[in-house]
Amino acid sequence: MADNHELPEATIQNILDQESLKWVFVGGKGGVGKTTCSSILSILLARVRSSVLIISTDPAHNLSDAFQQRFTKTPTLVNGFNNLYAMEVDPTVENEDVNGPEGMDGLFSDLANAIPGIDEAMSFAEMLKLVQSMDYSCIVFDTAPTGHTLRLLQFPATLEKGLGKMMSLKSKFGGLLSQMTRMFGIDDEFGEDAILGRLEGMKDVIEQVNKQFKDPDLTTFVCVCIPEFLSLYETERLVQELTKVEIDTHNIIINQVIFDDEVVVSKLLKARMRMQQKYIDQFYMLYDDFNITKLPLLPQEVTGVEALKAFSLHFLSPYQPSCKRGTVEELEQRTSMLKQQLSEAEAELEKLRKGGDKA
Repeated sequence: MADNHELPEATIQNILDQESLKWVFVGGKGGVGKTTCSSILSILLARVRSSVLIISTDPAHNLSDAFQQRFTKTPTLVNGFNNLYAMEVDPTVENEDVNGPEGMDGLFSDLANAIPGIDEAMSFAEMLKLVQSMDYSCIVFDTAPTGHTLRLLQFPATLEKGLGKMMSLKSKFGGLLSQMTRMFGIDDEFGEDAILGRLEGMKDVIEQVNKQFKDPDLTTFVCVCIPEFLSLYETERLVQELTKVEIDTHNIIINQVIFDDEVVVSKLLKARMRMQQKYIDQFYMLYDDFNITKLPLLPQEVTGVEALKAFSLHFLSPYQPSCKRGTVEELEQRTSMLKQQLSEAEAELEKLRKGGDKA
């Protein structure tokens, strides 16, 4: 395969240019920089959209750390912006979060526990109802690691299954459930009919959102990864699953790349670069029709609005290292670095010698 600098470069400009996009998911393996990428993507979208909301569905909630601002389950204006909002939601259902009359909450919670996966599905449905009512121009999802994200994307089928089970129970047992709710002191309006009505209401929202999720004009998924085997494997799995659930994906961000044409003298870094290049080549072979953006590994974390804005430049134009290998400038930099290392080593040696003389 061609060397790194000969590979076709791409950016996320295509996402910014797609004015019809309503939902943008950002996901991948844990620890690859999803939150940083989704935060920067939301900042860039806020420049071209009237209002943008970024939602974290990762229980770890790193969004507050990325922006260095506390966020909750209520949309909050991000400091320094007038059209960018952020919120962190826990994709699990809790009694106090299930808005409904007392008594109905208990049955609703029991239902959630009885049907595997429906708790996350209902919680996500409630959140989407809230988001839709707020009428944002674009919503960015900072998702949990791959497995969790795939479950959330399958929630329409989970809710439909749950509703089917409830309807089946009602047809089998007739008025038995109603008699039981009266026995335990729960009014008819809070019994199984109310729960079924609530699930049916959610199903309507789910069907509408599901239709939007499957529309490539309205929804896309950005896969974030690093150039390592496990991340490549997770990305392949993610792309396949997204294809199964008919969700569009045509952007991949390869994060934490050590560029081969930078001045590197460390044997460890050189070995890492060779390893990374092998997997970068595989990404380009597997996803030759994707927009692949490579981001450099930095010596520091990207936290805070200013740092996020500065790093966003690499999302819009391919990263250009400070100098190219084999040029006079690169050789001068390497020579200067080696002289500095030699000077530091000589100083350390002199220090050790003086310590030995004193002993």
